[in-house]
Amino acid sequence: MKSLEFEIDDSVLEKINRLTRKPLTKDKLYCFPLVLCDNEADRDNEYFTPAALEKLAELFVGKTGVFDHDASGRNQTARIFDTELIKDESALTSLGEPLISLTARAYMVRTAHNRDLIDEIDAGIKKEVSVSCSVAKKVCSICGKDVYSDRCAHAKGRKYNGKKCVHALEEPLDAYEWSFVAVPAQKNAGVKKSCTYISEKNTQPQADEKLLKEYRELTDRLFDRARALWNAAGMDKALADITLGVLSPPQLLDMEDRLRKKLSNPGIAQTAAADNKNINYKLDNERKMKI
Repeated sequence: MKSLEFEIDDSVLEKINRLTRKPLTKDKLYCFPLVLCDNEADRDNEYFTPAALEKLAELFVGKTGVFDHDASGRNQTARIFDTELIKDESALTSLGEPLISLTARAYMVRTAHNRDLIDEIDAGIKKEVSVSCSVAKKVCSICGKDVYSDRCAHAKGRKYNGKKCVHALEEPLDAYEWSFVAVPAQKNAGVKKSCTYISEKNTQPQADEKLLKEYRELTDRLFDRARALWNAAGMDKALADITLGVLSPPQLLDMEDRLRKKLSNPGIAQTAAADNKNINYKLDNERKMKI
């Protein structure tokens, strides 16, 4: 665990004053450390590669901090003056790679206007952050295709032969801003005292996360069942993932009914019908959930 805390010494002042029109003194400044992003798959089932993080470290120097990705000048609150990549060999991501975090140091000018914000940052109220950037490639972990330029049949977050589909974000083109947000895509991003790693294994999931996990498992089961019927009906196997991968659970159930009718096989219908009562119960609960 590496401490991210720092003093506003001469070297820090030199880096900050490269970005200012007039030199600032220590008494005018409030500075804080943060983790911008890392190479762990986020809530959107996407992750930055180590090479992408290296490029982002360059791009984020000098970038402004706002609120909720609202690109209004009135929202500008802080600016990054330094970045650093920190590799933690003792912490492995869900992909089995050592955790690499893109950390940053930001500054604000102390004013009467931002006094409350500074207090909220110090109190841990304003903490979570999210980055806004663009990348040239999104590469599927299942087939290796760039989803921007190639036709990929795999759905993010779904498992294929036991392997979860995630997209690797590669070749950053630009970094726009970073924002204080309520719920960041990356669980480890935010204002920090030290570079710590939060993983699924050491956090207690909330009730809605448990329900979301059940929903995803249900979707996977319905998808597998519909694909089996699709293949049994002699449909084009190459189109199965493309067609079924974008369907919601109710749509998968509808597709299953149509495939059963096409097959006209009572045995398949009876096997599938046994699960419908439990499926519909979980679907009713899912509709109440905020995703």
